[in-house]
Amino acid sequence: MTDTSLPAAAGLGPFERWLSVWVALAIGAGLLLGNLFPGAFAALASLEIASVNLPVAMLIWAMVYPMMVGVDFGALRQVGDKPKGLVVTLVVNWLIKPFTMAALGVLFFNYVFAGLIPPDDAQAYLAGVILLGAAPCTAMVFVWSNLTRGDATYTLVQVSVNDVVMVFAFAPIVAFLLGATNIVVPWDTLLLSVGLYVILPLLVGYLTRQRLIAQGGEAAVDTFKSRVQPFSIIGLLVTVVLLFAFQGEVILERPLVIALIAVPLLIQSYGIFFLAYGAARAWGIPFNVAAPCALIGTSNFFELAVAVAISLFGLGSGAALATVVGVLVEVPVMLSLVAFANRTKHWFPSEGASK
Repeated sequence: MTDTSLPAAAGLGPFERWLSVWVALAIGAGLLLGNLFPGAFAALASLEIASVNLPVAMLIWAMVYPMMVGVDFGALRQVGDKPKGLVVTLVVNWLIKPFTMAALGVLFFNYVFAGLIPPDDAQAYLAGVILLGAAPCTAMVFVWSNLTRGDATYTLVQVSVNDVVMVFAFAPIVAFLLGATNIVVPWDTLLLSVGLYVILPLLVGYLTRQRLIAQGGEAAVDTFKSRVQPFSIIGLLVTVVLLFAFQGEVILERPLVIALIAVPLLIQSYGIFFLAYGAARAWGIPFNVAAPCALIGTSNFFELAVAVAISLFGLGSGAALATVVGVLVEVPVMLSLVAFANRTKHWFPSEGASK
């Protein structure tokens, strides 16, 4: 009998397993604190250098740095071992996903929800979902892959390749899509954000990884990541508190906005997964490669999207709010897709049947 159960505990610590709950609590805390202490949060918002908010920059580094330590560029040598899965994910991540997200954002914010959202807010939310669509996942991918018993080496290759592509492709794609939707692109801030939140932490993560390997091999890397990972989640939650503290008055006046932002994000997530999963099935890719390649294409590097939204449009912007809604919906969506994948693994050939 095929095992279709979901290994709920594997790979997910208590923070990750209940991330949506923690995010929801952080949202509530932010709304409460923002209304109780507006002056304190205004002071935090004023701590900026070159449009970069310093407290949030430190929090985002706490989010991103542990993930970058886990990137093994040595895995790039194996990039040709299973080319089909890599092709599916790269095509979905960089040639389809950003553009379908932008199209869905335009459809819903500019047309379907036009009577419910003011035009300026609609453009801000559109910018936020574009940033989410152009940022493929980096860290949580390992969790989703583990939950489907995916090929760990393949997942590592995927993450490494995506990070390399992201360094060069993220800013041009975001700038193109924002420009195509008539949103003014501050190029200097965009490039600064990519440097601060992609290139620099990737470099520091690489140097840290090399030092750890020299001291104790991969075991030392794993130990270090387990120690710093809680700071990543804490950084995310504190960032959410700050974002909703600044957005508190607007959200309390129009609570429906969270649900409206979630609609195109949900359609995008499920649509992209089934597109990649169907392509992998049609191409005869083994399940332990097909499942991770579809999940990688579906998940988002929401830490980067939040960081760039704050840098480009500000802490209190609708764009930043939209990226946080992405955090709220991602975990339950991804867990539902993991469960679906585990129940349909018999659709795929076994390992070794196809590359």
